[in-house]
Amino acid sequence: MMKWKGKKKHSNLHSHMHSKATATATPSTRNSFSGSLGFVLAAAGSAVGLGNIWRFPYLAARNGGGVFLLVYVLLAVTFGFTLLITEVAIGRRSQQGPLTAYKFFNKKWAFIGFFSFIIPSIIYPYYCVIGGWVLKYFTQYMLLEGEAAVSDSFFGGFISQLWMPIGYTFFFAAMCFFVVYSGVEKGIEKFSKIVMPLLLFLVVAICIYSLFIEHTDAHGVTRTGLEGAGVYLIPDFTGITVTKFLKITMDACSQLFYSLSIAMGIMVTYGSYMKKDVNLGQAVDRIEICDTTIALLAGLMVIPAVYVFMGTEGMGAGPGLIFVALPKIFYSLGEFGPFIGLAFFLLVLFAATTSAVSILEACVASVMDAFHWSRTKSLCVIQGGALISSILVCLGYNVLYFEYELPNGVQAQILDIFDYVSNNLLMPILAICTCIAFGWVIKPRLLIGEIRLNGYPFKRKTMYIIMLRYIVPILLTILLMGAFGLY
Repeated sequence: MMKWKGKKKHSNLHSHMHSKATATATPSTRNSFSGSLGFVLAAAGSAVGLGNIWRFPYLAARNGGGVFLLVYVLLAVTFGFTLLITEVAIGRRSQQGPLTAYKFFNKKWAFIGFFSFIIPSIIYPYYCVIGGWVLKYFTQYMLLEGEAAVSDSFFGGFISQLWMPIGYTFFFAAMCFFVVYSGVEKGIEKFSKIVMPLLLFLVVAICIYSLFIEHTDAHGVTRTGLEGAGVYLIPDFTGITVTKFLKITMDACSQLFYSLSIAMGIMVTYGSYMKKDVNLGQAVDRIEICDTTIALLAGLMVIPAVYVFMGTEGMGAGPGLIFVALPKIFYSLGEFGPFIGLAFFLLVLFAATTSAVSILEACVASVMDAFHWSRTKSLCVIQGGALISSILVCLGYNVLYFEYELPNGVQAQILDIFDYVSNNLLMPILAICTCIAFGWVIKPRLLIGEIRLNGYPFKRKTMYIIMLRYIVPILLTILLMGAFGLY
């Protein structure tokens, strides 16, 4: 009897919160995805961005390939899953954008919503700048002038120009503006349904090509793509100390923020557009599978090719891997190189656009819900402010160039400072606050009730509670300590 009463109380609480959400934003006044597939493709499109295509391969290469891969997958199904399903459930339960969603649950924790708005507002301008870089390379290969990109000075020469990077940034931002202006179902969902299958096709095609190439260097050493795949996929714990393993774990944690679009308000926004009859847990599982698969394939696409032509030394190329190292590889492929380069940068452009659109939508949804503005007015205000900030980022490589040492020891320009503040500081803080709020203050049962809505099962409930309350906050605190240069 006591157990039955507890369930009844929980059910009443759920009904009360659901009624509150409905009163705040009824289905007739709020945009939504057409169904589970629309939500999964849009959310996966957000997750599958530059973080997967650009950042994941160089982090995997820098951290020994297979060891990083193993740690990343284990964290994805625990750490990443916990934060991802929490944010989607927050969005669908509240039916609010990130700026006001947390206030719906507890007014004292409304400040988390402010972080959820500020983070994408900082990220979007410099994301458009990087998107402009990708657009420049795509244009270069489309005009059959990819050979020029082989020069070591090409990338630096381009970003240090005054007007050219700004022009490409504005063009990329205009594409994002058009998609978000078209709305949720007709804009974001429709765009994702077209782009995501194309993106997956391109990734698989380039992966297959990358695996079967081979090259003999000036010293007579022949390397194959399959050998490079072995370096990438097979864990090698030789020389892995406790300190090194901790750094690999922290790199994998930070990558999950990029890969899954968590701690930046995006999944709260997309969750608020999810219909109540959709199986939330199943949808999140599909996002996680899709995102992790694309990340692993991105590494399999890039690392074997880099290994074949540049050996293990080339795998340490870092953030410039796709802009500096890969054009050299495409050039080495002879007459097929320009076409592979064109396909690759088209793929990266797709990935950059889907992510940038989701970041912009998170900002727009916040303003619409907080101030009750129209989509057009909200979008114009956010886009206008972002373009001003993106100009400053572009000028950071010429007129406003300076170097500043961050607490973690990195020499930074304006873009690096934006990235450090948003990703290394604010995102871990936001995620820690979310874990404390929903793990201890508001309690996990509210979100678990949303996940189980319509009688859907939640098989990872026990793991979810343990991760939310203990493991994730501890890992994030360690990550935050690293951002301040404490280890």
